[in-house]
Amino acid sequence: MSLHLHDTATRTTREFHPRCDGVASIYVCGATVQGVPHVGHVRSGLNFDVLRRWLRLKGYDVRLVRNVTDIDDKILTKAAEAGRPWWEWAATHERAFESAYDRLGCLPPSALPRATGHITQMVDLIQRLIDKGHAYPAGGDVYFSVSSYADQYGRLSGQKLDDVQQGETLASGKRDPRDFTLWKSAKPGEPSWPTPWGAGRPGWHLECSAMATFYLGGEFDIHGGGLDLVFPHHENELAQSNAAGDGFARYWMHNAWVTMSGEKMSKSLGNTLSIPAVLRRARAAELRYYLVTPHYRSTIEFSDGGLAEAVSTYRRIESFLNRVVQRTGGVELGEVCPEFAAAMDDDLSTPQAIAAVHNVVRDGNAALDGGDDAAARTAAASVRTMTDVLGLDPLSEQWAADSGADDAARHALGQLVEGLLEERQRARAERDFATADLLRNRLQDCGIAVEDTPDGPMWTLKDG
Repeated sequence: MSLHLHDTATRTTREFHPRCDGVASIYVCGATVQGVPHVGHVRSGLNFDVLRRWLRLKGYDVRLVRNVTDIDDKILTKAAEAGRPWWEWAATHERAFESAYDRLGCLPPSALPRATGHITQMVDLIQRLIDKGHAYPAGGDVYFSVSSYADQYGRLSGQKLDDVQQGETLASGKRDPRDFTLWKSAKPGEPSWPTPWGAGRPGWHLECSAMATFYLGGEFDIHGGGLDLVFPHHENELAQSNAAGDGFARYWMHNAWVTMSGEKMSKSLGNTLSIPAVLRRARAAELRYYLVTPHYRSTIEFSDGGLAEAVSTYRRIESFLNRVVQRTGGVELGEVCPEFAAAMDDDLSTPQAIAAVHNVVRDGNAALDGGDDAAARTAAASVRTMTDVLGLDPLSEQWAADSGADDAARHALGQLVEGLLEERQRARAERDFATADLLRNRLQDCGIAVEDTPDGPMWTLKDG
């Protein structure tokens, strides 16, 4: 089966045909760096990281651009409230977002452009729109004329033209309340850049059209982002880019929200969970497992119980691979199983893909129990490759390093734990099960899980 992806624009799941053979170009709307990232923010980055990894395994040269919105009304407001320069506020939180993406195993993007670094490209795009009659200056502002593109506007989001509300204040120079701002005139105390229409700063939607086409060309393969961006952001991107004469994105992909109590996770609702806070309750790989296992178009209702279940199921994969390594030595990468490939080609159906991984883990454990080390190694190699596609390979350099303390501390801990396990084994051999249970409970109370296997007891840290 070839790769099929759900396209928001056509509302169909259709076969992926890249613009250029062997190359996949992706633009992902990144963070507006107004505050500390929470789990809802990073889901999009994780979902498109999985897409990138799957395309790469299928042999594509993947070019993924993820932008940073570093100038925005919310950034200016929050920086002013904190009494800090807007650029310092933006840079501080940009670092926080990039740290979160890195800790959760996202591959670095091919380019990470900032809005403030592409004013020239934005001015050029505005001029093209004015020249074609799709934009107009008014008192230092510049607006996109929705009515000039009425026959096409709304085809991404399904918005009816009569119902369009941009969520902007109605300025005196705006001809139609449905028009949206391309350029905002300078205001006292705000940053500004010079343009032919006066000093000011870019509107929200303009930046992504300018950066996407600058890095990926006038037409590229996939535009991605959160479901909340379909309107007005992506609708306006599509309108201004097409109106300027660019083909823009061939596929539009949108991931669903992370919610709490049925509401989209957002700072305004006060129901956020920061990445640092969650990573005190689960390791980064376990949080990633929790966020990439559901289908990217399915809403995740965040809960401690759901996170705990993800921790447990991820550790079953980890435990199997560690058993194979202890029994047979290192494990190389292998081939994905057909069920995994079929699931990933079906619009990145990660729930079915994860189920395929666990089926191979089950078979691999059975092979170990039966003494078939060769079959166990083959299964482990497949598991490594499949989990690598999901960014979850427990034996990868990142996650192996994250599985415990530093080498010296882990060695010291290992000596202590092994000593207690030897005492427990002696107690079991002497049928002193009360002492054996007491020792096991002591280890569990210290955050150490013990699993009895045909190769003897194995232990893992319950918290990373």
